[in-house]
Amino acid sequence: MKIEDSTVLLTGANGGIGRAFVDELLRRGVGRLYCGVRRLEGANLPDDPRIAALRLDVTDAASIAAAAAQASDTALLINNAGMAAYSGAFTAATLDAARQEMEVNYFGPLQVCRAFRDTPVFSAAGAIINVVSFLGLVTLPLAGTYSASKAAALALTRTMRAELKTKGTRVIAVLPVQTDTKLGAPLPDPKVRPGEVASEALDALETGLDEVFPGLPSKRAAEAFRTDPAALQAALAEMVYPLA
Repeated sequence: MKIEDSTVLLTGANGGIGRAFVDELLRRGVGRLYCGVRRLEGANLPDDPRIAALRLDVTDAASIAAAAAQASDTALLINNAGMAAYSGAFTAATLDAARQEMEVNYFGPLQVCRAFRDTPVFSAAGAIINVVSFLGLVTLPLAGTYSASKAAALALTRTMRAELKTKGTRVIAVLPVQTDTKLGAPLPDPKVRPGEVASEALDALETGLDEVFPGLPSKRAAEAFRTDPAALQAALAEMVYPLA
């Protein structure tokens, strides 16, 4: 799939990675870019005639349906919206944040994709990019409930890929380690630049990759996982909140 002259819908368009996707899509000559944001006020998107800002809350079924109706010509759907509470399974006072992570990171992409079933996304000319996380493969207890939501998102992405194979739709999982964004701020260096995430995700449309580890830190983590996943998980398991 070529980005030039294509029609794209991007969720979480005004976040760190989202804004990098906006800039990269514009640079590559996108024809129409629907930018999904939770609040139109203060979205701070580039002043470009190719951009159409949409109010899109991925936890709100009515918002999703309205966005799908307005952006029915979409061929590339990028599920980028996400949230992290940085809590363990037992250290949070309630389950509210864990439920919200699952709503945004798992049910959000699922609901958005289902809403676009009657668009060019679900065709041989279409594609879906899900921004997941390397923590979909391994668990970081300091962000344990987030890791669980991203593991669910990765499983969902692989399910989508299998179900849409006969339609010819590409389904790509993007699995960065910690990124240099507001969401990634609590995590240690080295961090992946948002521009690397956007650029390598879009490159995958042309290179045929189904799962992308953008930036050198992600590639090193992926190699460590391939070499000895148990050892990598054991190392991450040391990063845990103490229980009272």
